Amino acid sequence: MKTSRTASSTLLIGTAKGGFALEGIGRAAKLRGPFLFGAKTHDLRADPRSGRTWLMSSTGGHLGPTIYRSIDRGRTWSEAPHPPRFAPARRKTAAPSVKINFWLEPGHADEPDVWYCGTSPQGLFRSEDGGQTWRGVDGWNRNPAWESWTSFGRDGTPDGPVLHSIQIDPRDARHMTVSCSSGGTFESLDQGGSWRPLNRGVAADFLPNPDAEYGHDPHCMRMHPADPDRWYQQNHCGIYRLDRAARAKTPSWTRIGTRMPKAVGDIGFPLVPHPTDADTVWVIPMDGRTIWPRTAVDGRPAVYMTRDGGRSWRRQDRGLPRSHAYWTVLRQAFTSDAGEPLGLYFGTTSGELWGSRDAGGSWRRLLAHLPRIYSVRWSGR
Repeated sequence: MKTSRTASSTLLIGTAKGGFALEGIGRAAKLRGPFLFGAKTHDLRADPRSGRTWLMSSTGGHLGPTIYRSIDRGRTWSEAPHPPRFAPARRKTAAPSVKINFWLEPGHADEPDVWYCGTSPQGLFRSEDGGQTWRGVDGWNRNPAWESWTSFGRDGTPDGPVLHSIQIDPRDARHMTVSCSSGGTFESLDQGGSWRPLNRGVAADFLPNPDAEYGHDPHCMRMHPADPDRWYQQNHCGIYRLDRAARAKTPSWTRIGTRMPKAVGDIGFPLVPHPTDADTVWVIPMDGRTIWPRTAVDGRPAVYMTRDGGRSWRRQDRGLPRSHAYWTVLRQAFTSDAGEPLGLYFGTTSGELWGSRDAGGSWRRLLAHLPRIYSVRWSGR
């Protein structure tokens, strides 16, 4: 069923100074917030199973990382009494401490009160009471290979090590994936009880062994909602596609970003799949030269779309700045709605929110002067 983006759509925006909600998308749109003003909000999400419950990650300076919950669409908030915390260490070394609650993911449709949270360092946590009480997923957090998989204590990613891109197979709640920067992408077939790396075919130009089993730096990974056996990944070393069903025993990623214009390259953070077309995804490239300025390439931002699974790409920049726009879009800050034609929305590191009502054919600025935007999530309720 298609949803009217003007009547009921809400964009939830996480920023460096709190959360915001843009209700309605059009001339009658209303901005609410900030929620928890001053706190870093890496993620702000609505529960697609209930509509009224929102969860918001928060890092409020000396108060540390926590999670807030609203059951009235952001009008009031309460702190989770038991936010994510690593269990005491089983080894002689001290247990890691959660520094950021980075990624929030609703559980399977058949598990209405389940949520997952990915943290920094790369921990995985689960709530079974709507986001109030969180417990570590021991199959990941206490896995004997965890320190090796995550390069714990040695991670060199600029914004710190994070677990992100938590994906739940809509056909099977036991089948899930996570991605780690750094570490790579990992798959579980038993709801987090055991894991295996799934990085074959992904380049790792920064490692001594470029074909390493783990140690990679995925920026964003998505199971495609139209075909959960097709996965897309935006990585530190390019854009990739994996057709899991066709290679069930030894799945391997194929680099599809080589078809991007060479002057632009295929390095970026976010990746958005079309809700119903498994061949269609969008990415937003950034400048990935040696010093990693992390801005739009040549100061000319653009979205790129493929309609054929990565065999070709088309630039979409109508309405975007033509020069001197030195911002980028982070991994959670690009999303789509369920409209027809499809709506796309992204937030920038300079605090602007942009939207398209025609699947990226043209863009207009919806908001300006917000704090640095970490996440943009769409809710149709």
